[in-house]
Amino acid sequence: MRLFHAPARTHASFDDERVIAYAGLEPVVRLAERCDLDRLIDEHVAIADPLGVNAAAKISSIVAGMAAGADSIADLDALRHGGMDKLFDGIRAPSTLGSFLRSLTWGNVRQIEKVSRELLGRLAAHTPLLPGAGTVAFLDVDSMQKRTYGYNKQGAAFGHTKIQGKSVLVRGLNVLASVLSTPLAAPVITGTRLRGGKANSARGAESFVAESITAARAAGATGILVVRGDSAFYAAGVIGACRRAGAHFSVTVKMDPKIKAAIAAIDEDAWTAIEYPDAIFDEQAGCWVSDAEIAEVTYTAFASKKKQAVTARLIVRRVKRLNPKSVIGQDELFSTYRYHAVFTDSPFHLVQAEEQHRDHAVVEQVFADLVCGPLAHLPSGDFAANAAWLTCAAITHNLLRAAGCLAGPVHAKARGATLRRRLIAVPARLARHGRGHITLHLPQHWRWQAAWMNVFDAVHDPPPALVA
Repeated sequence: MRLFHAPARTHASFDDERVIAYAGLEPVVRLAERCDLDRLIDEHVAIADPLGVNAAAKISSIVAGMAAGADSIADLDALRHGGMDKLFDGIRAPSTLGSFLRSLTWGNVRQIEKVSRELLGRLAAHTPLLPGAGTVAFLDVDSMQKRTYGYNKQGAAFGHTKIQGKSVLVRGLNVLASVLSTPLAAPVITGTRLRGGKANSARGAESFVAESITAARAAGATGILVVRGDSAFYAAGVIGACRRAGAHFSVTVKMDPKIKAAIAAIDEDAWTAIEYPDAIFDEQAGCWVSDAEIAEVTYTAFASKKKQAVTARLIVRRVKRLNPKSVIGQDELFSTYRYHAVFTDSPFHLVQAEEQHRDHAVVEQVFADLVCGPLAHLPSGDFAANAAWLTCAAITHNLLRAAGCLAGPVHAKARGATLRRRLIAVPARLARHGRGHITLHLPQHWRWQAAWMNVFDAVHDPPPALVA
C-alpha cells in the first residue's frame, strides 16, 4: 500500500465536531439501556460520599470507556471527543470518575457486584447470550494473581501464580471470578471478587460459589449445572454450597495419601484409553490406542469433618510417563504414570465427564481477555476503587459478549479485543435531520458492516409505518 500525496501536500486538523471514533458504542449503550443498567444502579447502589452522586451516569461512563478500550482512568477521556456529546448525555471527565471510584466503600462494591449479576440475567433475556443453558451449562471458578507495581496499592502482596506452567510468587492483588458457558456459548462472567494479594484461592469461595450459582440460574442455566474448579476448591464448604443450590460439582483433587490409596485399588482392567494428544483410533478394535487412560471408583471425601462427608465419583486419568532412569532402548518396559484425579457427582458417563472437566481451562481465556482489555491495570491505589473497576470490567465483558451474539455466530465467540476492533472502534460522522433524527454515516465497505448493522437493528425499534 502506498500514499497518493507527497508529505508537503498532506495536512491534518482536529476540528470536526461531528465525527466520533467509537460509533459502536451507540448500539452497545442502547443495549445497556434496554436492560435497565441505569435503573439497576439507582436501585442497588447507595453511596454516602458526596462524590458518589449520579452513580448511574458515572458507572455507565466507566463501562462505555472500557468498551472503547480504556484500561486506565486517564483513558476514559476517550469518550470526550468530536460529536460524542451530541450522541450521549452524562459523559464524565476522568478526574470526576477517578474521584468517584475512590469514594466507594467495600459495601458499595458489593452493591455494584449485585448490579452486574442482575444485568447478566437481563442480557440473557434480551439476547441469545447462552444458547442451550436450559439443558446443560458449566460454571467455572478460579482465581488469578493480577500483578501490580510499586508500594502504593492497598492490599498488594506476594501471592502464587503460574507462569508457563511454573508456580511463582508475584506481587499483586488476587482476583476471584466465576464464568458461565455452555457447549454452544462462549463464557460470560457471573461474579468477581477482589482480594488481597496473599489470599489463597479458596478464601470466601463458599459464599462466592453460592452467589455465582444463583446468578447462573437467573441467566437461564435452569438445566444441569456443573460447577468446575481446580484443586484449590476441593473443600467441603465449596462442594456443600453446590449441593445446597442443586448444582453438580467437578473438582480436581490433591494427591494426598487417601486419594493415592483409592487409585491404587483400581483394577487394571478398569482403565479405558481415551482420545488425547498423539492418540490413534483403532477402527478394527473400535477403541483408542493412547498414552492416556481413565477409570473411576466410588470415594468418600471429607469423612473426618462432622456431617460434611460426601460420597461421589473419583474419576482418574493416568498418562504414561517414561522413566528417565530406564535403560536406553527399553523405555516402554519401564514406563510409569502421572495421575490426575477429579471428584465429581457429574450425571454424565465416564468419558464425557472427564473430558468436560478438562474444559475448565475456558476460565483462563476469560482472564486473558480481561488482561488484554480493561484489566490491563488496576488503576488506583485504593482497594475498593480497584474492586469496583474489576466489577465494571465484568459488566463490560458481558455487554460486549451480548453484542457479539447479536452480531452473528462468528462474533458470538470472538475475543473482547476483536469485538472492540470490529464493532466498537468504527468512526462515524453525525448528521441531524428532520425532527430530532440523527444518522451515523460510517465508512463505506467496512469489512464487518453486516455484523455491525445486525447489532444496530436488534437494539433499535423499527421506524414507524408511513401513513398514506
